[in-house]
Amino acid sequence: MSSAPSRSNAADPVDTALTQAVGAVLARVRAVGAANPVVLVDGRSGAGKSSLARRIVAAWPRPGRVQLVALDDLYPGWDGLADGAEYARAQVLVPHAKGLIGIWERWDWEADARAEAHAVDPALPLIVEGAGVLTAASAPLGDVTVWVDAPTGVRRRRGLDRDGDTYRPHWDRWAAQEDAHIAAHAPASLASLVIEVP
Repeated sequence: MSSAPSRSNAADPVDTALTQAVGAVLARVRAVGAANPVVLVDGRSGAGKSSLARRIVAAWPRPGRVQLVALDDLYPGWDGLADGAEYARAQVLVPHAKGLIGIWERWDWEADARAEAHAVDPALPLIVEGAGVLTAASAPLGDVTVWVDAPTGVRRRRGLDRDGDTYRPHWDRWAAQEDAHIAAHAPASLASLVIEVP
């Protein structure tokens, strides 16, 4: 019997990076000291934004519900990165900051139209994640701002493993919009925390 650790027991570097990132984000959430802090998570496709956001919700340090809004539910189609991010700012983040109920409508990708409405309670914590969410206009509306990064090849593999043939024909088209977002807004420079996921 070998004394070497098995592969299944070996540390997963992605899991380790995300676990450390959750700790760093939640430390900043605690420092805010508010009952309804806002966390914004930006990054390119496949970097690990959604995984990080779900883990933050699961590990939230205070009792009660945490609202999670994913820009994938807001983008109006494959050319809608900028429009979806602005929709999130106007319909979700601005009302929350003003203490008002925000209303957003899910984008139905098959019907190519807005669908059912969802309310965002300004009294509850809020996490908004998605490519494009960090801009000069939206960053001040977040208490904790996060940029998630990963190597291009790894991101592509994760993104296509996740969404498969649905995403494959649109990868370059979406990446060009991410490039435009980064060039226009320098989102990493707006982040209070930059996360590197291997």
